[in-house]
Amino acid sequence: MNVKLPHARSLRVLVADDNPLNLRLATRILRDMGHSGVLVGDGHKALEALHAQSFDLVLMDVTMPGLDGLEALRELRAREAAGRHRRTPVIMVTAYDLPEDRRRILQAGADGFVAKPLDAERLTAEIRRVLA
Repeated sequence: MNVKLPHARSLRVLVADDNPLNLRLATRILRDMGHSGVLVGDGHKALEALHAQSFDLVLMDVTMPGLDGLEALRELRAREAAGRHRRTPVIMVTAYDLPEDRRRILQAGADGFVAKPLDAERLTAEIRRVLA
């Protein structure tokens, strides 16, 4: 299935997840959409990548060892508020899709979220919504 956004530019996406299978799946979905992904395995590496490079979007797992996704997101938003980074849209990926989980994710500063397992159509729709 081709889910490339028609007439859309290719996005540079930072993908943060500690699970290699999830990283491969996200990479495949993004590539099929015509986007490129830079892969990191935890929140610390995500913040380092965001400091060193510019991204159009971040796709970040909520639960990672060390600095988890929500802590990394809060730190990113603090850096943006302090003027050290430009605002980057963030879609969180979670295995938990209960209303209180969604609320917690959005309160941390996420622009959107998708539930695992990743699905190309849901991810495409969320990217469109977040970047609209």
